[in-house]
Amino acid sequence: MSEVKNYIESNKERFLEELFGLIRIPSISSIADHKPDMYKAAEYWKKLLLEAGADKAEIYETEGNPVTYGEKIIDPALPTVLVYAHMDVMPVDPIELWDSKPFEPEIRDGKIWARGADDDKGQGFMHAKAFEYLVKYDLLKVNVKFMIEGEEEVGSPSLPKWCKDNIDMLKADVILVSDTGMIAPDIPSITTGLRGLAYWEVEVTGPNRDLHSGLFGGAVANPINVLAKMIAQMQDENGRITIPGFYDDVMEVSTEERELLGRAPFNEQDYKDAIDVEELAGEKGYTTSERTGIRPSFDVCGIWGGYTGEGAKTVLPSKAYAKISTRLVPNQDHQKISLLFKDHFESIAPKSVKVKVTPLHGGYGYVCPIEMDAYKATEKALEDLYGKRPVPVRSGGSIPIISDFEKILGIKSVLMGFGLEADAIHSPNENFPLEQFYNGIEAIIGFYGHYADINK
Repeated sequence: MSEVKNYIESNKERFLEELFGLIRIPSISSIADHKPDMYKAAEYWKKLLLEAGADKAEIYETEGNPVTYGEKIIDPALPTVLVYAHMDVMPVDPIELWDSKPFEPEIRDGKIWARGADDDKGQGFMHAKAFEYLVKYDLLKVNVKFMIEGEEEVGSPSLPKWCKDNIDMLKADVILVSDTGMIAPDIPSITTGLRGLAYWEVEVTGPNRDLHSGLFGGAVANPINVLAKMIAQMQDENGRITIPGFYDDVMEVSTEERELLGRAPFNEQDYKDAIDVEELAGEKGYTTSERTGIRPSFDVCGIWGGYTGEGAKTVLPSKAYAKISTRLVPNQDHQKISLLFKDHFESIAPKSVKVKVTPLHGGYGYVCPIEMDAYKATEKALEDLYGKRPVPVRSGGSIPIISDFEKILGIKSVLMGFGLEADAIHSPNENFPLEQFYNGIEAIIGFYGHYADINK
């Protein structure tokens, strides 16, 4: 057994208990009542970093939730790695679908089950433990900074300004992030692209109050019916988004690059079986991997209105609501798309209702150059661990702040994630395999060794 594996094996119970302490904090950034929990999580991260060997760690205020910053400077002349992670998590609803309490982590079937087990407490925690090992055995040959934020799940609205205000403190050569995934447990991969995001809440108002559906039904427009029809108009029969100007800035991927992306292992039947659907859907002319990696998408994330309680209540509702998102590809401007959607959605509304579109958050897409030293170090570390060269993939997900880092700090990010599709992030029963957790720590340790060697 290697020294790294031995260290992980000898300390795994402590690692898990420390991680569980972090997970038990219900740091849900989208719910205002959990604001105190964001500070508890920030304090917990401060303690983790100091105990792992950071020279200093502090909690910084932002216009929203706090940021925990820590650093260990070996030599200012050496390269610096800035580790980014987030301490906030998604809401747990619907709570009745969880097999165990979301903030009481459990180990079952070789996995950690809890909200944040993967996204991003488990993956962020791997960096703290890798750092701990390197410091303990005097193996750290580059400078390391940590930036742990509390608003990623709501689009990081306060972090860009905080980065601008602290640009000197955050100087680094690369940003290392573990908030993405791998193709499969035995197929290492590196995320080389992320989609951008635009997100809105829409409100459709009909009559000035809920009405009796028998007395008024058929004579007054039902806002829920109208909203459903409006949403249905957002895509055509080929799965293309119908918002005028939506595709103007979409960069078409070359045939050669599509061929390279197509080499990533993908089994459509396994994909369908995993999510229990008989047929897939999406933009005509593209594979499933292309639809989620290099093409934009449009989705209703939530829709409600009227009576939804037990039993029946015959009302024609006054209002209907929906939360809607688009995933964008690099070169699409989320602010431009936000305005295009708002103008178009309001323009197609019939006079029988009033429509209000409220932008919630958004971000740009990102592409990572594979010729970067940090990318090569990641590649070597994963090849050491898995015995095979990792596959570059483009993710369908979004981490809006990554593109902001490039714009504000002038630093590229490498996305070294260990999550799996089956981890159910953002869903009930989120989980993270212990094997992925331990492998992540080992691979991150390997990254630092290779990155230091490349930059000698």
